[in-house]
Amino acid sequence: MKSLLLSTFVACGALMSPAFAAEGERISVKGEIIDTWCYFSGVMGGPDAVIGSAHHTCALWCSAGGIPVGLLAEDGTVYMVMKIEDSSDSASGDTQLRLASHVIEADGMLYKRDGLNYLVVEEVVTDLDIQVRNAEDFGTVPPFAIPKADR
Repeated sequence: MKSLLLSTFVACGALMSPAFAAEGERISVKGEIIDTWCYFSGVMGGPDAVIGSAHHTCALWCSAGGIPVGLLAEDGTVYMVMKIEDSSDSASGDTQLRLASHVIEADGMLYKRDGLNYLVVEEVVTDLDIQVRNAEDFGTVPPFAIPKADR
């Protein structure tokens, strides 16, 4: 039994070695910091409803609640943001709250694994603030948040 446990431990250790780690690629990318839950689930509406000023407050709530942020690049690629600059938080924190719904130019390391894009942002080169001003189109309160009797 002891031999079996030792063999299992050694095998697991080998799988966790750097040889099995995803290799990173340095990239520069421009896009909006998004709330990944609402973007992927569709709970707040289509892709146009979960970006910019119309979705800013919800993006703050989700980030503060621990939902990982993403970066929606200009070409439509979504990167799961693992870390932004010196932030020790991987899912939320002051850095991500400061950048929610902002369009940024980022320099960092891209890691791909199992069809997902992960981004470690080493530097926010430019913070262009909120660029998509769409509250006029979608309103400040999503229609589903208004009780049916008041619609």
